[in-house]
Amino acid sequence: MTDLPDTAAPFIRPDMQGFLAMMAQANGPKLADMTLEEARASYVALHGIADRPARELAVIRDCTCPGPAGDIALRLYDARAHREGPTPVITFYHGGGFVIGDLATHHALCSEIAALIDLPLVAVDYRRAPEAPFPAAIEDCEAATRWIAGSPAELGYETSGLVTIGDSAGGNATVVIGQLLAARPAAVPVVLQVPLFPLIADAIGSASMAAFAEGFLLTGETMAFFDAAYAADRSDPRGFPILGDHSSAPPTVLVTASLDPIRDSGRAYAKALADAGRDFVFLEMKGVTHSFTNLRAAVPSTQADLERIIAAMRLMLGA
Repeated sequence: MTDLPDTAAPFIRPDMQGFLAMMAQANGPKLADMTLEEARASYVALHGIADRPARELAVIRDCTCPGPAGDIALRLYDARAHREGPTPVITFYHGGGFVIGDLATHHALCSEIAALIDLPLVAVDYRRAPEAPFPAAIEDCEAATRWIAGSPAELGYETSGLVTIGDSAGGNATVVIGQLLAARPAAVPVVLQVPLFPLIADAIGSASMAAFAEGFLLTGETMAFFDAAYAADRSDPRGFPILGDHSSAPPTVLVTASLDPIRDSGRAYAKALADAGRDFVFLEMKGVTHSFTNLRAAVPSTQADLERIIAAMRLMLGA
C-alpha cells in the first residue's frame, strides 16, 4: 500500500524551500536577541543578499518634507527625467515592523516598482520605534502623503492622485492612511491603495500564526519583538485598521503570502472590503513567505509575483 500524501503540509516553492534551508543552516542569532543596531544592520544585510540590485533610473533623489517632529526624509524615484501634465504619484511606506526598516532596506524594491509601473514614487522614511513608538510612524506617513498630494514644487509634479503602497508594517500604514484621508481628504484623493502582506488585524491567536510562527522567515517571536517596541493601542484603528471604517476604502490591490504568520490578518481585511462592497483585487501568493517582494534574487520566482502585483495595479488604475 502506498502512503497517502500529507495534505496538511503546506505547499512551498522549490526556490523558497532552498532559501529557507539556507537561512536555517546559517543559524544566526534571533532578531529578538540582537541589539537594536544589530537588528537594523541585519535587515539591511539580508535585503542586500536576497534582493535583486536596484534599478538605474533617470531620477533617484533625496529630499525632505515638513513633519510633526521635524523634517521627514524622502526618496524620489522616476524612470523618466521629465513628465508633462498631471500624474498619479506613488507613496511608499517601508516594512520592518515599524522598527528596523528604512530607505536603504527597500531601495531596490522601490526602484523596481517605479521602473515597472512607470510612475513617480516617493518613499517615506518615517520615525521608528522604540525611539518613537505608535503613532509616530503613522503621523509622519500622513504628513508626507498630504504634502505629496499638494503638488509641492520640490517634487516637480502636478499630482493628480495618490497611489499608496507598503509592505508589512508599511501595508498597515497604507490602509491607515487610506482611512485617515477618507475622513479628512487631502488635496487629491487616494486612487489606489496596495497593502502587501499587511498587519491589519491582531494576528495573535490566528491559524496562520499557529502554522507559520517558526521556520518561515518572519517568526512569532520577531512579531512579539516588533509589537513590544511599537506599542500600538489595540483599540485604535491607527494601530489595527480592521477596527476602522471600510465604507470609503479606495480601490485596492491586497496581497498576502500563503506561508506568512500574519496571512490571516490580510484575509480578514479582504473580507471587510467585500462586506463593505468596495472594489478590490485580492492576490495570495502561494508557496512563499512574508517579505517575498524583497527576496527576488534568492527566490527568483518572486519577481513574477511582483510583476503580477504591478499588472493588478495597472488594471485598477485603468478602471
